[in-house]
Amino acid sequence: MEQIRPQDVLYEDNHLVVINKHAGENVQGDSSGDFPLVEKVREYIRHKFEKPGNVFCGLIHRLDRPVSGAIAFARTSKALTRMNKLFAEKHPRKAYWAVVEKAPKQKSGSLQHHLVRNEKQNKTYVYSEARKDSKEARLKYRQLLSSDNYTLLEVELETGRHHQIRAQLAAIGCIIKGDLKYGAKRSNPDGSIYLHSRELEFEHPTTKETVKITAPVPEDKLWQWFETEIQKQKK
Repeated sequence: MEQIRPQDVLYEDNHLVVINKHAGENVQGDSSGDFPLVEKVREYIRHKFEKPGNVFCGLIHRLDRPVSGAIAFARTSKALTRMNKLFAEKHPRKAYWAVVEKAPKQKSGSLQHHLVRNEKQNKTYVYSEARKDSKEARLKYRQLLSSDNYTLLEVELETGRHHQIRAQLAAIGCIIKGDLKYGAKRSNPDGSIYLHSRELEFEHPTTKETVKITAPVPEDKLWQWFETEIQKQKK
């Protein structure tokens, strides 16, 4: 069983733990039968703090299986309740990096669509106007960098819908690299897609201080190149 590596723990205290999820990890149990990330975190807490019996580990939000990056868990039921309320009411900043096959026509902008989820297909369909069972979806994006073949976008979610970033970017022709479900030319060898939960910023449920977390990109040549080039720009 793969365990949580120390370098994958981005933040932890008595109330919360934030993990840098690997692409391909399922957050919760599913039909695959693979050991889910929430249970790996539970085992990590049990061993590190030598806790006997049942260990509490509450899932605050989710990431799709082929997506990597920062994901938060609560270590107490009180923290989980407070974080659920914070996420529902104050909408903490969630910034993603997406590597897309084609650059957007405008280098920055906002997208607003109406999404309908097809549970049988595990896919979301995008519409310009509201229809039966649709949910409004909003996000902001900006272009950070381009290589010879791909473009790196930063995306900030304003709503949290099923496959929202994947579906909305595909709707404007900016298909995420490796995302066959939404029209990518080819899959990635490891089954991942180039979507990464890069930054998570929220109010701590107990101290009320602002917590800002940045998740390093996956150990992959293209991801590493983009991250290195972005760091060069900041110097």
